[in-house]
Amino acid sequence: MTSSLTAPNRADSGLQRRVLDNGLRVLLVPDPAAPVVGVAVHVDVGFRSEPEGRTGFAHLFEHLMFQGSESLEKLAHFRHVQSSGGVFNGSTHQDYTNYFEVLPSAALERALFLEADRLRAPRLTQENLRNQVDVVKEEIRLNVLNRPYGGFPWILLPPVLYDTYPNAHNGYGDFTDLEQADLDDAAAFFDAYYAPGNAVLTVVGDIDVDDAATLVEKHFGDIPARPVPSRPSFAEPPPDGERRDAVVDAHAPLPALALGYRLPDPANDLDGYLAHAVLASLLTDGEAARLTQRLVYGDQLVTDVSASAGLMGAPLDARDPDTFTITAVHPATVDTDRVVAAVDDELARLAARGPDAEELRRVTARWASSLHREHDRLMSRMLALGSAELVQGRAELADELPGRLAAVEPAAVAAAAGALRPDARAILTVTPGGGQ
Repeated sequence: MTSSLTAPNRADSGLQRRVLDNGLRVLLVPDPAAPVVGVAVHVDVGFRSEPEGRTGFAHLFEHLMFQGSESLEKLAHFRHVQSSGGVFNGSTHQDYTNYFEVLPSAALERALFLEADRLRAPRLTQENLRNQVDVVKEEIRLNVLNRPYGGFPWILLPPVLYDTYPNAHNGYGDFTDLEQADLDDAAAFFDAYYAPGNAVLTVVGDIDVDDAATLVEKHFGDIPARPVPSRPSFAEPPPDGERRDAVVDAHAPLPALALGYRLPDPANDLDGYLAHAVLASLLTDGEAARLTQRLVYGDQLVTDVSASAGLMGAPLDARDPDTFTITAVHPATVDTDRVVAAVDDELARLAARGPDAEELRRVTARWASSLHREHDRLMSRMLALGSAELVQGRAELADELPGRLAAVEPAAVAAAAGALRPDARAILTVTPGGGQ
């Protein structure tokens, strides 16, 4: 198959956006600050796309993609990256799965070959499948079942706040569903979701853009095009009242609670979404934050409190619907409703008066500084660009985010606080079950 790159779309950051004839979207971002290069593939499939009855399959398939490919036996990918002085990994999120590596810039072609080879044809065998089912099960034991507050709140809260399978099920994996997975499931999943047109390739670092484009064409251009799956909307109505549920955690030393609210759709109301992100930071980011001062130091109701715009702890990491969470750990002598009432009171204060200008400036400056520091790492910026292109449709948003957050006005934060209504939320409580 012969393919060619379309004309580049240039941005002030140096980012060039191109598309191969097989549909693969390509981001090329020169950054000569250090002699390293990052390569990432973001595939438009995550927890919410996996078939009903195959809970955790997207996570399982991420593991399978590391078990060999068309030209390489098992573990060869690892050896080639590490022998080049590089690092690699992958992760599964609500709406995407990513695979990435960072290496010395001289190893760019090697990295592109490795990623293209497994995007073309991973090595799916019965031995690899059974082995990785066991690996994922052990990961679940380690990170969820045998860990205090395992899966809290990102696994346990969605079934309370949402009704539909994509939004409510445990995307990390269920033992019963994982054990029923077979090679036909794996082959069908790859054919459906791992088409080149369903992915974004991001190349960032010490590159010559034209040379990098030639290498991308060389290694990815002959991957056959396949139909791209139709992505359904995961939208569902918000709760029509407060919802509550409780779980027992045998390993938790103290009770905990999580409050969940629906966030604005960033595709239609990005400013409203970002106001909620600033609100989360204002509530719990730093010692001077509102809920930290009120719940930890003032009323002394909790030992720890945090807020987040985004179920996985990061804003703009998922399409609509997304979740605003407030979580707290508290002594057994403190009634949950006292904590909830104090949270509601602080939100009502903010909704009525908003933050003052200095308080807001301090919060947004802290966050902007944190984002700049984080994106100074090539790997972090590469992943942010790739996910922003895939999920939000604009890679540039990753670079614009500090400025967009700094522009949020007090009135917008007040409106965000007012939108977190008690009659449209979920409350999950965690009760210790006697474990040590």
